[in-house]
Amino acid sequence: MTGDRKRMTLQGLFVLMGIGAVVLSLCMGRYRIRIDDVFRLFFGIPAEDKMAAGVVFGIRLPRVIMAFIVGAGLSAAGVSLQALFGNPLVSSHILGVSASAGFGAALGILLSGRFWMIQGTAVLFGFAGMGIAYYMGTRRGRTGILTLVLSGIIVAAVFEALTSLVKYVADPEEKLPAITYWLMGSLASATLKDIFTGGPAILAGIAVLWALRWQLNIVSLREDEAVSLGLNLKRLRRIIIVVTTVIAAVTVSICGIISFVGLAVPHFARMLVGNDNREVIPACVFLGGAFVVLMDTAARCVSQAEIPLSILTAIIGAPFFGILLRRTGGSWND
Repeated sequence: MTGDRKRMTLQGLFVLMGIGAVVLSLCMGRYRIRIDDVFRLFFGIPAEDKMAAGVVFGIRLPRVIMAFIVGAGLSAAGVSLQALFGNPLVSSHILGVSASAGFGAALGILLSGRFWMIQGTAVLFGFAGMGIAYYMGTRRGRTGILTLVLSGIIVAAVFEALTSLVKYVADPEEKLPAITYWLMGSLASATLKDIFTGGPAILAGIAVLWALRWQLNIVSLREDEAVSLGLNLKRLRRIIIVVTTVIAAVTVSICGIISFVGLAVPHFARMLVGNDNREVIPACVFLGGAFVVLMDTAARCVSQAEIPLSILTAIIGAPFFGILLRRTGGSWND
C-alpha cells in the first residue's frame, strides 16, 4: 500500500470511529434505543419506538455534539502546544489557562449562578491567566519557552489557591456543591444553546490549528532557522497560544475542567500516524472527539448517579501519562 493510500485509509478510519462513537452514544443510556431506530430518525423515517425521537434529538444529540467538539478542540490544542514546546508531556493546562478559567467559573457561580455569568467570567479569567503567564515569560521583548512554562505553573498555582478561597467562602448548601461539580467536568447540562454560543469559538480554533498544521512541524526550531525557512516564529507562537487559550477557556466555561484529553489523545494519534503534524492534527480531531463522546457515554451509563467526566478521563489518562513518562523520561525526539 502506497503512503498516500495508507494515509487516506487511516483518515477514513478515524472519521468512521468518530461516527461510530456518536451513533453508539445516541443508542446507549438508561433508556436504550435500537441502532436501526437511530438511523431511521436521521434519514427522516419515523422510528418504531415512539419515544426515540424525543430522547435522541431533545436530550442526547446536543450533548453528543458538544462532547465531540470539546474532545476535538482539547486534542488539537494539546498536540499544537506539544509541537510548540517540543515536549510530549504538556497540554492546554500548561499556561495556567484551565486553572484561571476554572477560577472564573467558580467566581461566576458564587456571584450569580447564571449561565451567562459563569461563561463570561471563565473566558475572561482564562485570557487573564494566559496574559499574565505570557507577560511574566517575556523579557526584553523575547519570550522563552522555559520561562513561559514556569510562568504558567506559577499562574496555575495562584488561581488554584483563589479557587480554593472561593470554595471556602461559598455557601456549603448550594454554591459549594455546584462549584465542586462544575470543576470536575460534566456535559450533563449541555444544550443546543451551548453549541451555538461556545461551539463556534472552539470550531474556529480547530480550523486555525488545522490550517497551520504544516507549520507546526518547524515551530520548535530556533528562531534563525525558522527565519531561513520564511516563517515568522514569534507571530506563529502567539497565534497558537491565543487559539489554544480560546479553546481551553471556552471548554471550561461550558463543561468545567476535563483533564488528560489534550495529553493522551495526541500520543495515541502519533502511535498510529507518526510525528507529522499534517497527519496528527486531523487524527486528533476525530480521535479526541470520539474519546470524549465515549467517556461521556460511560459517565452517564455506568452508575445510577452520573460520574463527573474528568474522573473517567483521568482514570484512563493518568496511567497513560505515567507509562509515557517512564518510557520517554520527559523528552521527545521526532
